[in-house]
Amino acid sequence: MQNTLQWYPGHMAKTRRLIEDNLKMIDVVVEILDARIPFSGRNPNFDDILKNKPRLLVMNKSDLADAKRTEQWINWYKNQGIRVIPISCTTGQGINTLLNEARELVREKIERDAERGRTRTLKLMMVGIPNVGKSSLINRLLGKASTKTGDKPGVTRGKQWLKIKGDAELLDTPGILPPKFEDQEIAKRLAYTGAIKDEIMNRELLAYSLCEYLRDNYQAEVCERYKIKDEISTLEGYEVLELIGRRRGFVISGGEVDMERASNMVLDELRSATIGKITLETPDDFNDKENIL
Repeated sequence: MQNTLQWYPGHMAKTRRLIEDNLKMIDVVVEILDARIPFSGRNPNFDDILKNKPRLLVMNKSDLADAKRTEQWINWYKNQGIRVIPISCTTGQGINTLLNEARELVREKIERDAERGRTRTLKLMMVGIPNVGKSSLINRLLGKASTKTGDKPGVTRGKQWLKIKGDAELLDTPGILPPKFEDQEIAKRLAYTGAIKDEIMNRELLAYSLCEYLRDNYQAEVCERYKIKDEISTLEGYEVLELIGRRRGFVISGGEVDMERASNMVLDELRSATIGKITLETPDDFNDKENIL
């Protein structure tokens, strides 16, 4: 976890070219974020790739996130003049407002075309990092399962133009991560939510650091979920994880806790919101950062 995490799979380089080659015909780019990591879940390279193209930020998985922190993030982006809506592809929250919000961004173009007697087909491009729910959102917009989805990053492949309701067309693109992360805290948050493949990271070390974050920010939820009555404020991350494993009966020979099993459980239960509705960062964590759009 100490070295700078970096990679650039071939499909990510191809996706960048795909975006750049088709950008001229696009009206609005819909960038999807995971509501649990509204800053870390952005690929900063999109700013360079997309230039000044009108953009709508969509915070998906809001049903899994901390509602108070979601509201903080909406206000934070709003203060920067950025249009953002929270949605949930699971519950359907916010889906119906997405197209209206996108049209509002290019309302003047639509009105000019209407004055000339032309009906404008709204052309959207869907972008985001892996595992934020792009395909699930598209299926919601289409009202059917038409794109391949999965619970692992990197499922969507290739170029897909799709006709969606309301006289709109959508170009889907595979998830694309930046080539490297200088900020390892951002890399860890991506790994917590599954945006980075589990094979790349050490899951036990990841679970240790996650337990430290939960200890400091969501201690009540952790204690409730795992029936912990002990004081955990002074415990290290691995000690919290060990306590969780012991409470769950993950004890092996010699009385030791199966830390691998405990790590897998905690990560899985974070991702499914079984521990609780958790957001892994706040605007205060990034107020010293430059404007990202």
